[in-house]
Parts: sequence; structure tokens; C-alpha cells
Amino acid sequence: MSLLQISEPNQSKNPHQHRYALGIDLGTTHSLVSVVRSGKAGVLPFEHSPLLPSVVYYGNQSTTPLVGEQALAYADDLTNTIISAKRFMGRAKSDIKFSHPYQLAGSDKTMPAFITAQGEKSPVETSAHILKHLKNHAAAALPPDSIQGAVITVPAYFDDAQRTATKDAATVAGLTVLRLLNEPTAAAIAYGLDKNTTHGVYLVYDLGGGTFDVSLLRLSDGVFEVLATGGNSALGGDDIDRLLANWLIKTANLNPADIDNAEKSRLAKLAKQYKQALTDSDTVAIDINIQGQTLQTTLDNQTLSQIIEPVIRRTILACGQVLADAKIDKNTLNDVILVGGSTRMPVIRQAVQTHFGRTPLCSINPDEVVAIGASIAADQLVNQSNNALLLLDVTPLSLGVETMGGLVEVIIPRNTPIPVTRRQVFTTHQDGQTGMVVHVVQGERDTVADCRSLARFELHGIPPMKAGLARIEITYAIDANGQLTVSARETTTDVVSQIQVSPSYGLSEEQQEQLLKAGFEYAQADKAARMLIELKVDAERELIALNSALQEFAELLSDEQKQALADKMQAVQAAIAQDDKAVLDDALGKLKPHSDHFASVIMNKNVKDALAGTHTSDW
Repeated sequence: MSLLQISEPNQSKNPHQHRYALGIDLGTTHSLVSVVRSGKAGVLPFEHSPLLPSVVYYGNQSTTPLVGEQALAYADDLTNTIISAKRFMGRAKSDIKFSHPYQLAGSDKTMPAFITAQGEKSPVETSAHILKHLKNHAAAALPPDSIQGAVITVPAYFDDAQRTATKDAATVAGLTVLRLLNEPTAAAIAYGLDKNTTHGVYLVYDLGGGTFDVSLLRLSDGVFEVLATGGNSALGGDDIDRLLANWLIKTANLNPADIDNAEKSRLAKLAKQYKQALTDSDTVAIDINIQGQTLQTTLDNQTLSQIIEPVIRRTILACGQVLADAKIDKNTLNDVILVGGSTRMPVIRQAVQTHFGRTPLCSINPDEVVAIGASIAADQLVNQSNNALLLLDVTPLSLGVETMGGLVEVIIPRNTPIPVTRRQVFTTHQDGQTGMVVHVVQGERDTVADCRSLARFELHGIPPMKAGLARIEITYAIDANGQLTVSARETTTDVVSQIQVSPSYGLSEEQQEQLLKAGFEYAQADKAARMLIELKVDAERELIALNSALQEFAELLSDEQKQALADKMQAVQAAIAQDDKAVLDDALGKLKPHSDHFASVIMNKNVKDALAGTHTSDW
């Protein structure tokens, strides 16, 4: 039996309902979801690990996409198992210069789609499946309808297209995005709150599976300010695995160029295992077969350090650039914070310690620290905490406008704290000019050809006058999520034109519509799946309660009654495993008369015991 909650007249039926917000670390190789409960942030674990593999399977072995561990079981199906989709987010096909095993569809100037057995799947759709899996996992662990939204983390070096693609994926997954938060900033929140630091300058070194980010943050009187960011959105643990796999091939006296993608993928998995083994051991024995060649050797951390030196060097150079941008000497840093699963490697920690001359901070699990920080920020947003930290992120790349001759006039320089609004006045270059095209670009180069095009729009209604007399005020505004809005206004007529920048190589409106239609199309199926999960949970709770009652009150039932109850309980247990709501409903319906009878017998005994030995005068 369960307690029944009641409420007073004219009061909420759910007087103790909580508002939860999720912190989601949408990672290249693994993803996590965290939430603040009872004032403490914690990651919601899956069956075997808090880490959900960022893998989606679209093959013939399943009629629907499989996510996480289920998808990982088909990792050998290279074409249909999408791994590291984050690397493709918001990128034009022509931008993808790293090695991958996928067949891509689309033009060079648009974000490509993966060609799979289940059709063409964009990186946004793949990420949406991962986000939806995380959302459903959190919904099963929290009270119904209590999730108010999510803070989703992105690499600090993600440009506008990649951030837009991340928000699109969340929309398709049915998540309300409270904010996009830079991963290093999320890590700083976690460490800043735990250490209760009031001031200092920190460098966050974040080396994950597929991306590297470095951020320089100043923490002063509860205000996190990002002084500078840098990194590489296509550098991470996957590259370490590939370098080590190539070393294995060369050590076996073979040429990496002669090895096919399937064999390279197998060797990269083995390389990852050897890499992880060296986290807790100085040496690992290698005994593998590569295309008929047997390789028997040993690998130690010193050799590993030499093999992955190109990755280490590039991360240290990025750290130096960020310090130079902020005009900060590395010796003045208060601490260096390690984030990302790849920072578990002793060779990485040693390289960072040697360069900065200090032992880096790694007291919080580097795999979980970003998700934990995101959930803290999310909780503050939905519950309007008075202790909320002020977060001053920065724009990762300069934003400008094309001027005559294909030059770039920077409106918002790189590493400007956001949210921010900047205005600049321009004029016409031809007599009688009544319109102009505003071309928004992003990058650090002086010419448009060397920068990335974000958007174009037109302003009409400029009064015809001599060249140079018109005054066109162009405004760039970036909100807290990094969303850019550009407007142009002719000051004498007050004619205005504006655009919210959604880059041409991001998700098109047609693609958004298709994915949203798919969300509505499968809404009933999703609802049915949720109902089945809730019913299974209730059934399991019922069985636990009955087993507990049997241990204490079994003697109150006859042998026939006990056997009948046990048979019905066994039928419910079998129905739980069948994933069929009708079968489970039927099994629970047949169990109910027996469980109700058992409950009434127990209640009668308790009442009898309570009244035993009393007299009417006592009443």
C-alpha cells in the first residue's frame, strides 16, 4: 500500500513539486547528463557507466536508430555506425579534411549527411538522437514533467555555425535550451563552487575525445570572466588513437597507406585499450596480428609520449596563444584545471605539469566535471538562485562585415565578453545608391576570401544622395547563447533591415521542418514507450513490496494462497522482460486480487494486534 498525498482547498495538487534542469555534456566520444538534487550536483549513471557512448547505429540490423552501448555493438559496420558526429556539426563538406570512414552526401558548401542503410542522416539528427536518449534517461530518474530545460555545453572554440547546429539538435530532441555554455566555463563553475575561491586566474586545459579547448578565466567576487579562448575543434583522443595505430602498423614493417579503413578502425580500438592500460601501468605488452604480420612488442609511457608528441605540442602551442592574447604570464596563473577523458593519461598530465611548472587540478572526475558544472548553472537559471554566478563568456572568433574590395571590417573582435552589442557607421560608395548588401563574416583574416561567410541580407530605401553622405548604422548583437543578430539602419529615414544569423552551411529550414515533422510523427510512439517504462517501474516496485511482505507475513497465507501469489508474481516478472504493455497490464491485473487479499490479511492482523488486551473503558 502507498501513501496518498492530499492538498488543501485552492492549493496546488503538487505542493512539493520540484523544478529540475539538466546539465548535458554532448561529447565527441561520450555524453553525460547531470542534475542538481537536494542541493548536490551529480551525474545520472547508465547501467554500466555514467558515460553514454556518442554513437548511433542506422543499419539493417534494426528498424530504428540505436544509441549508446547498443549502437557500439555494431561498431564494425563502419558506414552505418556514426561515431564522433560532433566533429561534423556545423561544418561544410569542404571543411571536413580529417580522416573518416563515412559516405557523405551534399554539396561542398552545405553540412553533409551520412549515407546509411536507414537513409541520409545529418550530424544534427544524429546528435538529436543522443540528446533525446539523455533526456529520456533523465526523465525516468526524475518526477514526471519536472524537467524545465537544459544547459548544453559546447567547445569554447565552436563557431556560430556549430553552436547553431547544436541548438537545432536540441530542438529536434524536444529539449528547451536554457543556455549554451562553453565547456571550460562549466568546468570552472564546478571547481569554483567546490573550492569557494573568491579571486584568481585559471587556465582550463580540456582535451576530450575529439576536441581540444583551452580557456583563460578570471574569477573575482563571484564573477567568472573568460579572458581568452583557443584550441582546435578537430583534435583529441581520437587523434592519439590514430597516431598509436599508425605506430603499430609501422612497427610491423607495414605502410599505413596500404591499410584499409576497417583494419585501421580495429587497430585504433586496440590502440585505445593500450593507451588506457598505461594510465595505471608503466608498460603494456602487445601481441596482435596486422594483415598476416604478427607483432609482439611492449609499449611504455616514455614511448607513448614520443608517439603522440604532435598532439601534445599542438595543445601547448594553443595554451601559449591564449596566454598571449590575454597578455598573461603563465607563472602568474593560480591553477591549471584538467578536463576531458584524455587528461587521465599520465603523459598528458606530465606534459602540462612540465610546461606550467605546477601540478594541475584534477580532483573532480575529468569525464564528469563539465556536466556537473552545466547542471549547477542550469539549476541556478531555473530556480533563480540568489547565489548564481555571473558568467562572462567571450566570442571565440572575430565577427565583421565585408567592405569595398573584399576586405573585412571587424565589428566584434575575438575574445570580446558576451552578451555584447557593437555598432559602426558605414556609408555608400556610389552616387544615388539606394540599397546595399550586408555580408556577415567570421574569422581572423583581413580578406573575405580567407574568412567564413555567415550570412547576407539587403537594406533598401536609402535616400539617393552623393556617395559618402548616407549614414548606415550596422549593429552586431550576441546574446548569452552566442546567437548573433545583425541589423542595418539608415539614420535619416530610419529604414531598418536585420537578420538572425543562421549560417548557410548549418541546418536548413527544410531540414529543420523535416526533423520536426518526424518528431511529431513519432510522438505517439514515444509516448507509448514512456508509458511502458513507467508501468515496468511500477510492476518492479510491486514485486519488491510483495517479496518483502512475504518474508514477514508468509504464515498468514495458506500454502495454496502462497503458491497462487507466487505464480502470479512470476508471471509479472516474465511480462516485464517482454516489453509488451498489454501483456504486462494483463499480468498485473491477474496479480491484483491476490496482492489485495494479502494486504487485507496483513491489515486485519495489525488491527487485531493493536486492539488486543484493551477494554471498552479505555475508549
